[in-house]
Amino acid sequence: MSATEVVHCMLTTLFAAAAVRALRLSVRPRTGGWRNRVDHLLHAAMALAMAVMPWSWGGALPALPQSVFFAAAALWFPLTAVRSGQEGRLPATVRRLPYAVGMAAMTWMSYRATGHAHRTMTDGVPPAHQAMQVGHSMGGSTADSIVTGVLALYLLTCALHSLTRGMPALRTTTGTVADSTSLSSVCRRFWDGATAMGTLVMLLMPH
Repeated sequence: MSATEVVHCMLTTLFAAAAVRALRLSVRPRTGGWRNRVDHLLHAAMALAMAVMPWSWGGALPALPQSVFFAAAALWFPLTAVRSGQEGRLPATVRRLPYAVGMAAMTWMSYRATGHAHRTMTDGVPPAHQAMQVGHSMGGSTADSIVTGVLALYLLTCALHSLTRGMPALRTTTGTVADSTSLSSVCRRFWDGATAMGTLVMLLMPH
């Protein structure tokens, strides 16, 4: 097994586990309302798509419907930010922004897959059209790099923030109810950070 295949297996395992966790949370009685259920189902859909994306047979999934679906999912998280207790709309939106960016990254990867399929279909066209296509691709490649770089930087920031913020709490748990809640938060931040890091790797991988 090559190094690339090992990385693919690790990503598939990560996202498959994340999908199972999200599905389990979506059917749990104390999910916290219909909005949280939809959140978890969207996370499960994204994780399942990510789990198969590294493999060649994962390309059989239609890219355009994925782009539309995950673009709508990216809008869902900021648009459904509601007041929670003393939390205002702006803090609630900021808190849900990492999930929106993750969905946006999935949208971008699906969009790039659509563009790759289009470039493949243009093979064999007349040389003049090929030259126009090359010029268009060179102009688009710069914009593609900028979008990919911005998404990658944000995902890296979210991953490091989630993973480093939660780890110290593991040393202070003593089995009380409060500690149980704290451990639950640590687990949530771990999964948030791990999936953000996995999404980052997927975003930077050649497709």
